[in-house]
Amino acid sequence: MPRTILVVDDDPHIRQLLVFALGKAGLDTIEAGDGEAALASIENREPHLVILDINMPRMDGLEACRRIRASSDVPILFLSSRDDEIDRVLGIELGADDYVVKPFSPREVVARTQAILRRVSARPPDVEHFGGQIAHNCLTLDLESWRATWDGQDVPLTVTEFTTLRTLASWPGKVFSRDAIIDRLHGPNFAVTDRTVDSHIRNLRAKFAAVGGETLIETRPGIGYALGACQRTAG
Repeated sequence: MPRTILVVDDDPHIRQLLVFALGKAGLDTIEAGDGEAALASIENREPHLVILDINMPRMDGLEACRRIRASSDVPILFLSSRDDEIDRVLGIELGADDYVVKPFSPREVVARTQAILRRVSARPPDVEHFGGQIAHNCLTLDLESWRATWDGQDVPLTVTEFTTLRTLASWPGKVFSRDAIIDRLHGPNFAVTDRTVDSHIRNLRAKFAAVGGETLIETRPGIGYALGACQRTAG
């Protein structure tokens, strides 16, 4: 079945241009003119990827991305007329998968869209989702019983610790910023500091280190956290 792409831009001419190019590539499309309409479309239509403009009225693309990431892992490709490194970094930290600066070639947007879809469809071979569980080498999370184990040993976690770890384990290789983790825990605009996230990560590391799980979580300086190799360490 064709993949469905949500094109979000307040400029109808840009939407028309992208809808035409994506359609020629065999992709279905739906449109939204602002962030609020985009959120409604994601909830009702569940697109496979969102092309999201940053500069929009009512709700800009950055805020829309924050809210999307609070409840969905749908891939996001940002569009912006601002060729500013701060915008690019912020967009990626909020959970975007790629970034294209206006003016752009429709062919480039289509190519990047197809590349993201290929990456998303290729689940890493060492990660298994089965029977309500996530397994990654020594780590297993039972999503129904909220039980975490390392190499068969139970690791008692709080609800917040389990949710944080589930977020990282659901997308191995993806780096989550502190803001993205906060959004997954409490929804956008919740008053939690970066220090709180760091505290949960420290607690997780300490609990798993006690059973040999030193490779649970990786820190990416200046960006955030990602699931680690989750492998036994020598010795």
